Amino acid sequence: MAEVLRWLGQGLVYALAAAGVGWFAQNPVWHNFPPDRARLVLALVHGGARVEACRRLSYEEIRRLPPSERRPSTCRRERRPVRVQLRLDGRILYDAWLPPTGLSGDGPSRVYAKFDVPAGAHCLLARLEDRGREDVFAWEREVTVMLPPRGRLGIDFKADKGGFLFHNLEARPGCPS
Repeated sequence: MAEVLRWLGQGLVYALAAAGVGWFAQNPVWHNFPPDRARLVLALVHGGARVEACRRLSYEEIRRLPPSERRPSTCRRERRPVRVQLRLDGRILYDAWLPPTGLSGDGPSRVYAKFDVPAGAHCLLARLEDRGREDVFAWEREVTVMLPPRGRLGIDFKADKGGFLFHNLEARPGCPS
């Protein structure tokens, strides 16, 4: 009889533990941001232009190099910082000069930033300057986005795919005047 009570007690403890885990898995309900907001996520990796242009080596310069290091041109490794700017409905959300990564300053510039904005239709302007100029941007894209409540819009940049890319939501080119 004691053996049966021990098994029943152990089963009751397991059932209560499982019920507790089940209850805490469903309650209380938690949301990571309010229902009237949406999230923009800027995540890009892009290398700026080189600080100096590459220079072709002459035949004599190539010949003087050790055989394992011979190459047709030489370049300094350093890259320029990249400027990234995001505007939402004419208001600046993000504007920063991103330094190149790497010990020699030769790696790509990186950014990961999140912005909680009101849900609804917005005019979004994304700009990037990778040549070191301060007065003009090399890349620009203006789109109209419809951000649903608790929606998420990913913003990326790929020069070989035409510049800025918008993920997870529909983005229409241009903004109404």
